[in-house]
Amino acid sequence: MLNTPTNPMYPATEINELLERMSHTGFQGRKLGESYHIWKEMIETPGVKIILGLSGAMIPAGMQECLIQLVERRYVDAVVSTGANIFHDICEHLGVRHYKGTHLTNDEELYRNGIDRIYDVFAVEKEFQNVEHYIGDFGASLRDARLSSRAFLRLLGEKIADERPEGRSLLAACAKHNVPVHVPALADSAIGIGLVTAYRRGAKLVIDQIADASELAEFVEQAEKTGVIYLGGGTPKNFIQQTEVIPPLEGETYIGGHSYAIQYTTDAPHWGGLSGCTFEEAVSWGKELPEAKKLQCFCDVTIALPLVVSALIAAGVVRR
Repeated sequence: MLNTPTNPMYPATEINELLERMSHTGFQGRKLGESYHIWKEMIETPGVKIILGLSGAMIPAGMQECLIQLVERRYVDAVVSTGANIFHDICEHLGVRHYKGTHLTNDEELYRNGIDRIYDVFAVEKEFQNVEHYIGDFGASLRDARLSSRAFLRLLGEKIADERPEGRSLLAACAKHNVPVHVPALADSAIGIGLVTAYRRGAKLVIDQIADASELAEFVEQAEKTGVIYLGGGTPKNFIQQTEVIPPLEGETYIGGHSYAIQYTTDAPHWGGLSGCTFEEAVSWGKELPEAKKLQCFCDVTIALPLVVSALIAAGVVRR
């Protein structure tokens, strides 16, 4: 019990060295440092497929370039996201910006001026509506196609990259690097709102969310090992977790869970919700291997993600 003492936390000039030192301290600082070690091992271990779960308002909060770097450097192999994050990502690619605001404001006044608020970030409602119409028109152009959200978003990512090559987005990067993007609750987002406009104009496009579940399960089944990284929790977390319980229903060999798991969340487990659910609890469902390297860091993602991604890059971590 007393073999490893903590180390004094001396400041560091290199971010990877900072997280290395933090991993020898205590509390959530140690968890953040240890998460860097586990993520680095995931990347450097051959045969591990890494799936990123993305919830919260990460794009409005300025996390877009960190996420793009994860894709371009092949630090992740698949993305499961809320529709909102991908919508805001598309907005940024098309030149629709999010602005530094304040939570100390009059929201009625914001409404009268057509300004939407995401905590301390502002956006222009009319510009959002223009992007919703853009997505609706694209959906209508696909006529009576039946596509998983992954297939639909691949086409949409290619479209925005072709029309606005100067733009930057997670979706376009994923399309370029062949990283699948699944949005299991597509209708629950501004992307869904845009497609509603196409639907009401008679478009017959069908987004097949069951196909999404099957495709991601197949992605996991074909991997030697899988690692998962959750930024927040929510629907993306459960959608990824359930890939481990689908094969037994078809008589397939029981996979038994992911081999690596990291989550950054501000939710607590004692409320019974999935976003705070511990990986130890997930072991009881067969969603994580009992021997998996698993860690949850209770920290705001907008603090954790830039630090860990910067540390991975600073350490020169390369995907084989």
